[in-house]
Amino acid sequence: MPLVAKIGPSILNADLSDLASESQRLLENGADYLHLDVMDGHFVPNLTFGHSLVKCLRRKIKDTSFETHMMVTNPQQWIQNMADAGVNLYTFHVEPVGSDIPEICRQIQEAGMKVGLAVKPGTRIETVEQYIDLADVVLVMTVEPGFGGQAFMRDMMPKVRWLREHYPNLNIEVDGGVGPETIEYCAKAGANMIVSGTALIEANNQKEVINLLRSMVQTYNRWIRIGVAII
Repeated sequence: MPLVAKIGPSILNADLSDLASESQRLLENGADYLHLDVMDGHFVPNLTFGHSLVKCLRRKIKDTSFETHMMVTNPQQWIQNMADAGVNLYTFHVEPVGSDIPEICRQIQEAGMKVGLAVKPGTRIETVEQYIDLADVVLVMTVEPGFGGQAFMRDMMPKVRWLREHYPNLNIEVDGGVGPETIEYCAKAGANMIVSGTALIEANNQKEVINLLRSMVQTYNRWIRIGVAII
């Protein structure tokens, strides 16, 4: 069964004072889910928002899937709060939690959310291999986590390719510097969940950009599925 291409705008660089309206506009232009970056000022140097803002946003946007990308040192701390706020997919970084990964996954599932495992650029993808059966999504960062507007790291694509070769039915997400100029690299490697921030938020025609990203993923996904060699 072909994997579904999903486009999730990162709202990190959106106008947070008008977040509901900006998010609704992205959804009306074809976005599939919202990617919400949560930073604690410790795991990464930046600080963003928490479950209170997510809860407010959920009151305005009732049916869309929310993913929280937890760039935090202690992801266990906010599991229940984010579940109560209406989060659907709780993605946390494996780097700060080590052997606690299975327990965190269990807590997320018991709270009624799906599990995402995220890896920084410097983390070997094999680090998450033993935990993939516990996850719904693996997120490969294509920039260093913490700030929007960074340049795409093409040398992360072997991680995506390795995941797709070894786990053909896995939802593989990429995040960081992804837009019209870089989507082909992601799609070729086998990513099917595309997080796009600055390139989408600041686009003159958001619908056109979303359609381009989706079309590229769908095209390469078909080629991968039928075994066409991709150079």
